[in-house]
Amino acid sequence: MQNINVLDEVFERAVKSARVFKNRNVLRHDYIPDRLPHREEQIRYFGEIVAPVLKTDRCSNIFIYGKTGTGKTAVIKYVLNKLMGKTQTLGVPLRVCYVNCRLTGTEYRLFASLCNAMNVKVPFTGLAVGELFDRFKAGLDAAAALLIVVLDEVDELVKARGDMLLYELTRMNESLIKSKLSLVGISNDLRFKELLDPRVLSSLSEEEIVFRPYNATELGDILLERCKLALCEGALSEGALSLCAALAAAEHGDARRALDLLRVAGEVAEREGAARITDEHIRVAEKRIEHDRIIDALKNLTPHSKLVLASVYLLNKANVASAITGDIYEVYCELCELTDYTALTQRRVSGLINELDVIGLLNSSVVSMGRYGRTKKIRLGIARGLVKEVFAGDERVACLVEYSPKCLTDASNRRS
Repeated sequence: MQNINVLDEVFERAVKSARVFKNRNVLRHDYIPDRLPHREEQIRYFGEIVAPVLKTDRCSNIFIYGKTGTGKTAVIKYVLNKLMGKTQTLGVPLRVCYVNCRLTGTEYRLFASLCNAMNVKVPFTGLAVGELFDRFKAGLDAAAALLIVVLDEVDELVKARGDMLLYELTRMNESLIKSKLSLVGISNDLRFKELLDPRVLSSLSEEEIVFRPYNATELGDILLERCKLALCEGALSEGALSLCAALAAAEHGDARRALDLLRVAGEVAEREGAARITDEHIRVAEKRIEHDRIIDALKNLTPHSKLVLASVYLLNKANVASAITGDIYEVYCELCELTDYTALTQRRVSGLINELDVIGLLNSSVVSMGRYGRTKKIRLGIARGLVKEVFAGDERVACLVEYSPKCLTDASNRRS
Protein backbone atom coordinates (compact mmCIF):
# COMPACT_ATOMS: atom_id res chain seq x y z
CA MET A 1 0.00 0.00 0.00
CA GLN A 2 2.86 2.34 0.84
CA ASN A 3 4.40 1.82 -2.64
CA ILE A 4 1.07 2.74 -4.27
CA ASN A 5 0.89 5.95 -2.21
CA VAL A 6 4.43 6.89 -3.27
CA LEU A 7 3.55 6.36 -6.94
CA ASP A 8 0.35 8.36 -6.59
CA GLU A 9 2.40 11.24 -5.22
CA VAL A 10 4.97 10.97 -8.06
CA PHE A 11 2.31 10.84 -10.78
CA GLU A 12 0.27 13.67 -9.25
CA ARG A 13 3.34 15.90 -9.06
CA ALA A 14 4.17 15.10 -12.70
CA VAL A 15 0.68 16.13 -13.80
CA LYS A 16 0.63 19.38 -11.82
CA SER A 17 4.27 20.47 -12.36
CA ALA A 18 5.16 23.19 -14.85
CA ARG A 19 5.52 22.01 -18.42
CA VAL A 20 9.06 22.11 -19.85
CA PHE A 21 8.77 19.98 -23.00
CA LYS A 22 6.57 20.68 -25.98
CA ASN A 23 7.93 17.64 -27.90
CA ARG A 24 10.86 15.85 -26.23
CA ASN A 25 11.31 13.47 -29.19
CA VAL A 26 12.89 16.37 -31.11
CA LEU A 27 15.91 16.03 -28.78
CA ARG A 28 16.43 12.34 -29.54
CA HIS A 29 19.12 10.99 -31.90
CA ASP A 30 16.75 9.45 -34.42
CA TYR A 31 14.86 12.69 -35.10
CA ILE A 32 15.74 14.10 -38.54
CA PRO A 33 14.96 17.85 -38.65
CA ASP A 34 13.97 19.77 -41.77
CA ARG A 35 17.18 21.76 -41.51
CA LEU A 36 20.68 20.63 -40.49
CA PRO A 37 22.72 23.72 -39.52
CA HIS A 38 26.41 23.79 -40.48
CA ARG A 39 26.18 20.67 -42.65
CA GLU A 40 25.10 22.38 -45.88
CA GLU A 41 28.42 21.59 -47.61
CA GLN A 42 28.22 17.87 -46.78
CA ILE A 43 24.55 17.72 -47.81
CA ARG A 44 25.32 19.29 -51.18
CA TYR A 45 28.34 17.04 -51.82
CA PHE A 46 26.51 13.83 -50.87
CA GLY A 47 23.53 14.95 -52.96
CA GLU A 48 25.80 15.43 -55.99
CA ILE A 49 27.27 11.95 -55.52
CA VAL A 50 23.87 10.18 -55.45
CA ALA A 51 22.21 12.42 -58.11
CA PRO A 52 23.02 10.02 -61.05
CA VAL A 53 20.35 7.71 -59.59
CA LEU A 54 17.73 10.14 -60.92
CA LYS A 55 18.83 9.15 -64.44
CA THR A 56 18.71 5.43 -63.47
CA ASP A 57 22.53 5.27 -63.28
CA ARG A 58 24.43 3.68 -60.40
CA CYS A 59 26.10 6.21 -58.11
CA SER A 60 29.61 5.75 -56.73
CA ASN A 61 30.31 3.86 -53.53
CA ILE A 62 30.90 6.31 -50.71
CA PHE A 63 32.90 6.08 -47.51
CA ILE A 64 31.95 8.58 -44.80
CA TYR A 65 33.84 8.99 -41.57
CA GLY A 66 34.02 11.27 -38.59
CA LYS A 67 33.63 11.09 -34.83
CA THR A 68 30.37 10.27 -33.08
CA GLY A 69 27.81 13.07 -33.09
CA THR A 70 29.14 14.96 -36.11
CA GLY A 71 25.93 14.54 -38.13
CA LYS A 72 26.94 11.69 -40.46
CA THR A 73 23.83 9.54 -40.08
CA ALA A 74 21.47 12.53 -39.98
CA VAL A 75 22.88 13.93 -43.26
CA ILE A 76 22.73 10.55 -45.02
CA LYS A 77 19.13 9.89 -43.96
CA TYR A 78 18.11 13.46 -44.80
CA VAL A 79 19.54 13.32 -48.34
CA LEU A 80 18.29 9.80 -49.07
CA ASN A 81 14.77 10.66 -47.86
CA LYS A 82 14.74 13.60 -50.28
CA LEU A 83 16.16 11.37 -53.04
CA MET A 84 13.48 8.73 -52.49
CA GLY A 85 10.77 11.37 -52.81
CA LYS A 86 12.27 12.64 -56.07
CA THR A 87 12.67 9.17 -57.61
CA GLN A 88 9.04 8.32 -56.81
CA THR A 89 7.97 11.44 -58.72
CA LEU A 90 10.16 10.48 -61.69
CA GLY A 91 9.28 6.78 -61.57
CA VAL A 92 12.88 5.64 -60.95
CA PRO A 93 13.03 2.17 -59.31
CA LEU A 94 15.19 3.07 -56.28
CA ARG A 95 15.34 1.21 -52.98
CA VAL A 96 17.33 2.14 -49.88
CA CYS A 97 18.33 -0.26 -47.10
CA TYR A 98 19.78 1.18 -43.90
CA VAL A 99 21.62 -1.25 -41.59
CA ASN A 100 23.21 -0.40 -38.24
CA CYS A 101 26.10 -2.88 -38.10
CA ARG A 102 26.54 -2.52 -34.33
CA LEU A 103 22.96 -3.70 -33.78
CA THR A 104 22.98 -6.26 -36.60
CA GLY A 105 26.17 -7.91 -35.35
CA THR A 106 26.52 -10.86 -37.76
CA GLU A 107 26.71 -11.49 -41.51
CA TYR A 108 23.55 -13.59 -41.31
CA ARG A 109 21.46 -10.81 -39.78
CA LEU A 110 22.90 -8.25 -42.19
CA PHE A 111 22.03 -10.31 -45.27
CA ALA A 112 18.60 -11.05 -43.75
CA SER A 113 18.03 -7.27 -43.53
CA LEU A 114 19.09 -6.87 -47.17
CA CYS A 115 16.76 -9.70 -48.21
CA ASN A 116 13.86 -8.08 -46.36
CA ALA A 117 14.55 -4.81 -48.21
CA MET A 118 14.09 -6.72 -51.48
CA ASN A 119 10.97 -8.52 -50.17
CA VAL A 120 12.82 -11.84 -50.13
CA LYS A 121 11.52 -13.90 -47.21
CA VAL A 122 14.22 -15.76 -45.26
CA PRO A 123 14.10 -17.58 -41.89
CA PHE A 124 15.44 -15.86 -38.79
CA THR A 125 18.17 -18.51 -38.64
CA GLY A 126 19.11 -21.83 -40.19
CA LEU A 127 20.55 -21.02 -43.63
CA ALA A 128 24.19 -20.82 -44.66
CA VAL A 129 25.45 -17.27 -45.19
CA GLY A 130 26.32 -18.20 -48.78
CA GLU A 131 22.72 -19.25 -49.42
CA LEU A 132 21.45 -15.94 -47.99
CA PHE A 133 23.84 -14.04 -50.25
CA ASP A 134 22.60 -15.93 -53.33
CA ARG A 135 18.95 -15.31 -52.42
CA PHE A 136 19.61 -11.62 -51.89
CA LYS A 137 21.43 -11.32 -55.22
CA ALA A 138 18.64 -13.17 -57.06
CA GLY A 139 15.96 -11.01 -55.39
CA LEU A 140 17.80 -7.80 -56.27
CA ASP A 141 18.22 -8.77 -59.93
CA ALA A 142 14.58 -9.85 -60.17
CA ALA A 143 13.48 -6.43 -58.86
CA ALA A 144 15.35 -4.64 -61.68
CA ALA A 145 16.07 -1.77 -59.30
CA LEU A 146 18.83 0.48 -58.07
CA LEU A 147 19.71 -0.31 -54.45
CA ILE A 148 21.65 1.93 -52.06
CA VAL A 149 22.86 0.02 -48.99
CA VAL A 150 23.87 2.17 -46.02
CA LEU A 151 26.13 0.34 -43.57
CA ASP A 152 26.24 2.53 -40.45
CA GLU A 153 29.08 1.85 -37.97
CA VAL A 154 30.53 -0.57 -40.52
CA ASP A 155 33.80 -0.54 -38.54
CA GLU A 156 32.09 -2.57 -35.78
CA LEU A 157 31.25 -5.36 -38.22
CA VAL A 158 34.72 -5.44 -39.77
CA LYS A 159 36.46 -5.48 -36.38
CA ALA A 160 34.34 -8.43 -35.26
CA ARG A 161 33.96 -10.39 -38.51
CA GLY A 162 36.57 -9.20 -41.03
CA ASP A 163 36.03 -7.50 -44.39
CA MET A 164 34.96 -10.47 -46.56
CA LEU A 165 31.32 -9.35 -46.53
CA LEU A 166 32.32 -5.90 -47.79
CA TYR A 167 34.41 -7.52 -50.50
CA GLU A 168 31.42 -9.58 -51.71
CA LEU A 169 29.11 -6.55 -51.76
CA THR A 170 31.57 -4.31 -53.60
CA ARG A 171 32.01 -7.00 -56.30
CA MET A 172 28.31 -7.83 -56.65
CA ASN A 173 27.70 -5.50 -59.62
CA GLU A 174 29.94 -7.71 -61.76
CA SER A 175 27.32 -10.49 -61.63
CA LEU A 176 24.12 -8.41 -61.63
CA ILE A 177 22.29 -8.06 -64.95
CA LYS A 178 19.13 -5.98 -64.39
CA SER A 179 19.98 -4.18 -61.14
CA LYS A 180 22.81 -2.17 -59.62
CA LEU A 181 24.01 -1.78 -56.04
CA SER A 182 25.82 1.14 -54.38
CA LEU A 183 27.34 1.13 -50.90
CA VAL A 184 27.51 3.91 -48.34
CA GLY A 185 29.85 3.01 -45.48
CA ILE A 186 29.77 5.11 -42.30
CA SER A 187 32.48 4.82 -39.67
CA ASN A 188 33.18 6.55 -36.34
CA ASP A 189 36.76 5.26 -36.39
CA LEU A 190 39.09 7.52 -38.37
CA ARG A 191 41.62 4.67 -38.56
CA PHE A 192 39.08 2.17 -39.87
CA LYS A 193 40.52 2.14 -43.39
CA GLU A 194 43.71 0.59 -42.02
CA LEU A 195 41.70 -2.59 -41.31
CA LEU A 196 40.53 -3.03 -44.90
CA ASP A 197 42.08 -5.13 -47.62
CA PRO A 198 43.40 -2.79 -50.38
CA ARG A 199 40.95 -4.34 -52.90
CA VAL A 200 37.99 -3.59 -50.64
CA LEU A 201 39.27 -0.10 -49.87
CA SER A 202 39.67 0.86 -53.54
CA SER A 203 36.10 -0.25 -54.31
CA LEU A 204 34.41 1.15 -51.23
CA SER A 205 36.16 4.52 -51.20
CA GLU A 206 35.29 5.70 -54.71
CA GLU A 207 34.15 8.90 -52.98
CA GLU A 208 34.88 10.09 -49.43
CA ILE A 209 33.33 12.65 -47.11
CA VAL A 210 34.90 13.66 -43.80
CA PHE A 211 32.73 15.18 -41.07
CA ARG A 212 34.64 17.46 -38.70
CA PRO A 213 33.45 17.99 -35.11
CA TYR A 214 31.16 20.92 -34.30
CA ASN A 215 32.51 23.86 -32.31
CA ALA A 216 30.64 25.48 -29.40
CA THR A 217 29.02 28.18 -31.58
CA GLU A 218 27.74 25.61 -34.08
CA LEU A 219 26.39 23.38 -31.31
CA GLY A 220 24.64 26.41 -29.85
CA ASP A 221 22.92 27.02 -33.21
CA ILE A 222 21.86 23.35 -33.43
CA LEU A 223 20.44 23.41 -29.89
CA LEU A 224 18.62 26.68 -30.53
CA GLU A 225 16.91 25.19 -33.62
CA ARG A 226 15.82 22.10 -31.68
CA CYS A 227 14.69 24.11 -28.63
CA LYS A 228 12.14 26.00 -30.72
CA LEU A 229 10.44 22.68 -31.47
CA ALA A 230 11.19 20.73 -28.29
CA LEU A 231 10.73 23.15 -25.38
CA CYS A 232 8.00 25.47 -24.21
CA GLU A 233 8.68 29.18 -24.58
CA GLY A 234 10.93 30.48 -21.80
CA ALA A 235 11.82 26.99 -20.58
CA LEU A 236 15.57 27.40 -21.18
CA SER A 237 17.89 30.10 -19.87
CA GLU A 238 20.49 31.52 -22.24
CA GLY A 239 23.25 30.56 -19.83
CA ALA A 240 22.11 26.93 -19.72
CA LEU A 241 22.10 26.77 -23.54
CA SER A 242 25.66 28.14 -23.72
CA LEU A 243 26.89 25.78 -20.99
CA CYS A 244 25.32 22.79 -22.72
CA ALA A 245 27.02 23.68 -26.03
CA ALA A 246 30.37 24.35 -24.33
CA LEU A 247 30.38 21.02 -22.46
CA ALA A 248 29.61 19.06 -25.64
CA ALA A 249 32.16 21.02 -27.70
CA ALA A 250 34.86 20.28 -25.12
CA GLU A 251 34.29 16.57 -25.75
CA HIS A 252 34.92 16.14 -29.50
CA GLY A 253 32.11 18.48 -30.66
CA ASP A 254 29.45 15.82 -30.21
CA ALA A 255 25.93 17.02 -31.16
CA ARG A 256 24.37 13.86 -29.71
CA ARG A 257 25.91 14.61 -26.34
CA ALA A 258 24.60 18.19 -26.48
CA LEU A 259 21.08 16.97 -27.26
CA ASP A 260 21.25 14.32 -24.52
CA LEU A 261 22.44 16.91 -21.99
CA LEU A 262 19.57 19.22 -22.84
CA ARG A 263 16.92 16.48 -22.79
CA VAL A 264 18.07 14.96 -19.48
CA ALA A 265 18.42 18.44 -17.94
CA GLY A 266 14.81 19.13 -18.97
CA GLU A 267 13.68 15.88 -17.35
CA VAL A 268 15.56 16.79 -14.14
CA ALA A 269 13.88 20.22 -14.12
CA GLU A 270 10.44 18.65 -14.62
CA ARG A 271 10.96 16.23 -11.72
CA GLU A 272 11.87 19.17 -9.48
CA GLY A 273 8.76 21.04 -10.59
CA ALA A 274 10.87 23.82 -12.18
CA ALA A 275 9.54 25.67 -15.23
CA ARG A 276 12.98 26.67 -16.50
CA ILE A 277 16.18 24.69 -17.21
CA THR A 278 19.14 26.26 -15.40
CA ASP A 279 22.92 25.74 -15.31
CA GLU A 280 22.52 23.50 -12.27
CA HIS A 281 20.17 21.19 -14.17
CA ILE A 282 22.78 20.90 -16.95
CA ARG A 283 25.46 19.96 -14.37
CA VAL A 284 23.25 17.27 -12.82
CA ALA A 285 22.45 15.89 -16.29
CA GLU A 286 26.18 15.74 -17.17
CA LYS A 287 26.96 13.54 -14.15
CA ARG A 288 24.01 11.25 -14.87
CA ILE A 289 24.84 10.84 -18.58
CA GLU A 290 28.52 10.13 -17.89
CA HIS A 291 27.57 7.16 -15.70
CA ASP A 292 25.01 5.83 -18.21
CA ARG A 293 27.38 6.32 -21.15
CA ILE A 294 30.11 4.19 -19.59
CA ILE A 295 27.63 1.39 -18.92
CA ASP A 296 26.35 1.63 -22.51
CA ALA A 297 29.90 1.51 -23.88
CA LEU A 298 30.69 -1.59 -21.80
CA LYS A 299 27.55 -3.40 -22.95
CA ASN A 300 28.21 -2.70 -26.63
CA LEU A 301 31.84 -3.84 -26.76
CA THR A 302 32.69 -6.62 -29.22
CA PRO A 303 33.37 -10.04 -27.60
CA HIS A 304 37.16 -9.79 -27.95
CA SER A 305 37.20 -6.23 -26.58
CA LYS A 306 35.27 -7.53 -23.55
CA LEU A 307 37.86 -10.26 -23.07
CA VAL A 308 40.70 -7.73 -23.27
CA LEU A 309 38.99 -5.45 -20.76
CA ALA A 310 38.25 -8.44 -18.51
CA SER A 311 41.97 -9.32 -18.64
CA VAL A 312 42.94 -5.86 -17.39
CA TYR A 313 40.18 -6.09 -14.75
CA LEU A 314 41.57 -9.41 -13.44
CA LEU A 315 45.12 -8.07 -13.41
CA ASN A 316 43.92 -5.04 -11.45
CA LYS A 317 42.03 -7.34 -9.09
CA ALA A 318 45.28 -9.27 -8.55
CA ASN A 319 46.96 -5.99 -7.50
CA VAL A 320 48.73 -5.45 -10.84
CA ALA A 321 47.90 -1.74 -11.01
CA SER A 322 49.59 -1.10 -14.38
CA ALA A 323 50.08 -4.04 -16.75
CA ILE A 324 52.07 -4.35 -19.96
CA THR A 325 50.65 -5.72 -23.22
CA GLY A 326 52.37 -9.09 -22.72
CA ASP A 327 50.68 -9.61 -19.33
CA ILE A 328 47.29 -8.71 -20.76
CA TYR A 329 47.74 -11.00 -23.76
CA GLU A 330 48.65 -13.95 -21.56
CA VAL A 331 45.49 -13.56 -19.47
CA TYR A 332 43.43 -12.85 -22.62
CA CYS A 333 44.51 -16.14 -24.24
CA GLU A 334 43.45 -18.02 -21.12
CA LEU A 335 40.05 -16.30 -21.16
CA CYS A 336 39.59 -17.15 -24.85
CA GLU A 337 40.19 -20.81 -24.05
CA LEU A 338 37.70 -20.60 -21.18
CA THR A 339 34.95 -19.02 -23.35
CA ASP A 340 35.63 -21.00 -26.56
CA TYR A 341 36.76 -17.97 -28.58
CA THR A 342 39.70 -18.23 -30.99
CA ALA A 343 42.44 -15.93 -29.69
CA LEU A 344 43.51 -13.03 -31.89
CA THR A 345 47.17 -12.24 -32.51
CA GLN A 346 49.04 -10.11 -29.99
CA ARG A 347 49.28 -7.33 -32.59
CA ARG A 348 45.49 -7.27 -33.00
CA VAL A 349 44.97 -7.32 -29.22
CA SER A 350 47.35 -4.36 -28.98
CA GLY A 351 45.05 -2.56 -31.44
CA LEU A 352 42.01 -3.36 -29.28
CA ILE A 353 43.84 -1.96 -26.25
CA ASN A 354 44.43 1.28 -28.17
CA GLU A 355 40.72 1.45 -29.11
CA LEU A 356 39.67 0.94 -25.47
CA ASP A 357 42.15 3.66 -24.53
CA VAL A 358 40.61 6.07 -27.07
CA ILE A 359 37.08 5.65 -25.65
CA GLY A 360 38.35 6.02 -22.08
CA LEU A 361 37.78 2.51 -20.72
CA LEU A 362 41.53 1.97 -20.39
CA ASN A 363 44.35 4.40 -19.65
CA SER A 364 47.78 3.79 -21.13
CA SER A 365 51.02 5.70 -20.67
CA VAL A 366 54.52 5.16 -22.03
CA VAL A 367 57.16 5.04 -19.29
CA SER A 368 60.94 4.95 -19.50
CA MET A 369 62.67 1.82 -18.19
CA GLY A 370 66.13 3.39 -18.32
CA ARG A 371 68.59 1.28 -20.29
CA TYR A 372 65.83 -1.28 -20.90
CA GLY A 373 64.00 1.16 -23.16
CA ARG A 374 60.38 2.32 -22.98
CA THR A 375 57.24 0.33 -22.35
CA LYS A 376 53.48 0.98 -22.25
CA LYS A 377 51.71 0.64 -18.91
CA ILE A 378 47.97 -0.05 -19.08
CA ARG A 379 45.34 0.26 -16.35
CA LEU A 380 41.57 0.52 -16.02
CA GLY A 381 40.18 3.96 -16.87
CA ILE A 382 36.91 3.35 -15.01
CA ALA A 383 35.87 1.96 -11.63
CA ARG A 384 36.36 -1.79 -11.27
CA GLY A 385 32.86 -2.07 -9.79
CA LEU A 386 31.30 -0.81 -13.05
CA VAL A 387 33.05 -3.52 -15.08
CA LYS A 388 31.90 -6.17 -12.62
CA GLU A 389 28.31 -4.83 -12.61
CA VAL A 390 27.94 -4.84 -16.43
CA PHE A 391 29.85 -8.04 -17.19
CA ALA A 392 27.95 -9.95 -14.50
CA GLY A 393 24.81 -9.35 -16.56
CA ASP A 394 26.38 -10.82 -19.73
CA GLU A 395 26.03 -14.60 -19.58
CA ARG A 396 28.97 -15.15 -21.97
CA VAL A 397 31.49 -13.29 -19.80
CA ALA A 398 29.77 -13.33 -16.37
CA CYS A 399 32.00 -16.16 -15.16
CA LEU A 400 35.16 -14.14 -15.89
CA VAL A 401 34.74 -11.46 -13.21
CA GLU A 402 35.27 -14.07 -10.46
CA TYR A 403 37.86 -16.12 -12.37
CA SER A 404 41.43 -16.54 -11.13
CA PRO A 405 43.76 -16.87 -14.16
CA LYS A 406 46.23 -19.74 -13.89
CA CYS A 407 49.04 -17.65 -15.34
CA LEU A 408 48.69 -15.16 -12.46
CA THR A 409 48.51 -17.94 -9.85
CA ASP A 410 51.59 -19.66 -11.31
CA ALA A 411 53.54 -16.38 -11.35
CA SER A 412 52.57 -15.70 -7.74
CA ASN A 413 53.70 -19.19 -6.69
CA ARG A 414 57.03 -18.73 -8.49
CA ARG A 415 57.62 -15.43 -6.65
CA SER A 416 56.87 -17.05 -3.26
